[in-house]
Amino acid sequence: MHTSMSEPVTVHVPVLLEETMSSLAPHSTGRYLDGTVGLGGHAERLLELSSPGGRLIGLDRDPEALTAAGVRLARFGARAQLVHASYTEAESVAVNAGLAPLSGFLLDLGLSSLQLDRPERGFSFRNEGPLDMRFDPGSGEPAATLVNDAPESELADVIWRYGEERASRRIARAIVRARPLQTTTQLARVVERVAGHPGMRTSPATRTFQALRIAVNGELSNLSRALEGAHDLLEVGGRLAVISFHSLEDRIVKQFIQRESRDCVCPPGLPECRCTHVRSFAPLGRSPVAASPEESRRNPRSRSARLRTAIRL
Repeated sequence: MHTSMSEPVTVHVPVLLEETMSSLAPHSTGRYLDGTVGLGGHAERLLELSSPGGRLIGLDRDPEALTAAGVRLARFGARAQLVHASYTEAESVAVNAGLAPLSGFLLDLGLSSLQLDRPERGFSFRNEGPLDMRFDPGSGEPAATLVNDAPESELADVIWRYGEERASRRIARAIVRARPLQTTTQLARVVERVAGHPGMRTSPATRTFQALRIAVNGELSNLSRALEGAHDLLEVGGRLAVISFHSLEDRIVKQFIQRESRDCVCPPGLPECRCTHVRSFAPLGRSPVAASPEESRRNPRSRSARLRTAIRL
């Protein structure tokens, strides 16, 4: 859904909103951290349900998202604090703000409509823009650096590992031959020429753009670090809720919760436990929660969303 900075941020539709709130079970003395506050939809509902005393810190790497969230959450005053930071910094931010230990830790991964609908951010292949793709435009290298400077073998590895793209080698070879590439549409056309075929339901560039975005922002390694931070930040009875949008993210969350739900994580086959690992989480529900058919029709972005939650022991 398109959201410009001049439009009211209330048009933003959070994914799996009520399911996430049910999992986090907000209360009036709770302390919450939204590590991907985005346009503030989940944060707003958390603050409403934790009235009058619940407090929240919202983090985001995207300064534009923080500005929009600030407008949306202004009515909550000091109960809402927004910080320009990655969710990998959640522990230090929460401790410095005096909110540790936390009652709830939320991550809504993936892209916001604000990022997708702004061609100048370079996330979408549908509109021409620079090859950027950084969540924080003021930090790190843009996607153009990876696309134009990386060796062919590295490009192929990135597209295969993070995009699960079977044609990764062909695509990487075509990108190298077409260099330099400056815009999103230039890159999309290169991918379409070598990986497209009649009858495709989605653009052949989808997986390549996903892979580049994940690599540029270090998303998977950052997610693993954030989950470890949640482990250390949550109080006993505190809730972890993570909404992911593709299988790589969901697999990391699933494996983290599975590992932390066991007393032993030794490799199979050892005659006795040597790891001294202690169970620290219990999953809430045996399967991830998906969007209802009604929500999927109303908000197509929700179709791929999966919510996994766990409680700190």
